[in-house]
Amino acid sequence: MKLAVSGKGGVGKSTLAAALALLMARRGRKVLALDADPDANLAATLGIPEEKRKQIVPISRQVDLIEKRTGAKVKQYGQIFKLNPEVSDIAGSYATSHEGVALLVLGAVEQGGSGCACPENVLIRALVADLILDKDEALVMDMEAGIEHLGRATARGVDAMLVVVEPGLTSIECARRIEKLSHEIGLGNIQFVANKVNGAQDEQFIRNAFRDLLGVIPYCEAIRKNDWSARSVLDGLDEKVVEVFERVLDKLQERDSHQSLMTK
Repeated sequence: MKLAVSGKGGVGKSTLAAALALLMARRGRKVLALDADPDANLAATLGIPEEKRKQIVPISRQVDLIEKRTGAKVKQYGQIFKLNPEVSDIAGSYATSHEGVALLVLGAVEQGGSGCACPENVLIRALVADLILDKDEALVMDMEAGIEHLGRATARGVDAMLVVVEPGLTSIECARRIEKLSHEIGLGNIQFVANKVNGAQDEQFIRNAFRDLLGVIPYCEAIRKNDWSARSVLDGLDEKVVEVFERVLDKLQERDSHQSLMTK
């Protein structure tokens, strides 16, 4: 199962992505978590210790790797380089493992913007396509507030785009933009997850915009404190809150199984 998680900054994308990745790993799945947000914090949300997080070098800053695979120098203009670099071994060689989850951090492409035709961006796009289309393990992508790393070719391999929404107008407007962009590249299965919901009024505010919600995650002080201390999002959570994440995963797996049967 390949999942992309998006939404406005600060709504809890990493919270949902980390929870789903950890729960799939607990169920015995081989899981790759991909941090595709330039403001990368998925490592902390997974509970990776600080000393180990400091050793993580984003793929966009792996200069030797980029130059070797693309045949071009980083931060130089007017070069000819490979548009289809070899990337199949990168996840196995550069991922950081923790609690059964392998984490790969993409990082930001600084030269010319994230959409530039530069070696860093070409390598990252090829890597994302390989992980979505060619790898067998479960994949959870923590996206930036949009779909920058997905194109029409890779969208067909994503089983669901999960858009996280909190009770707020700007969050809802951002979610609608993500929905529109996702449809434009052919990503049909878009699910909305409400987060930081503090009571029935908050939930109804979100349901007025997106009636069919995949899950409703309550505002939880324990999640906020875990974020302060860089503990795993699931550490010390009340069982009822963990069950909310479990139900979201159950629904995704049920729909994935149904879709697999329909395509056979």
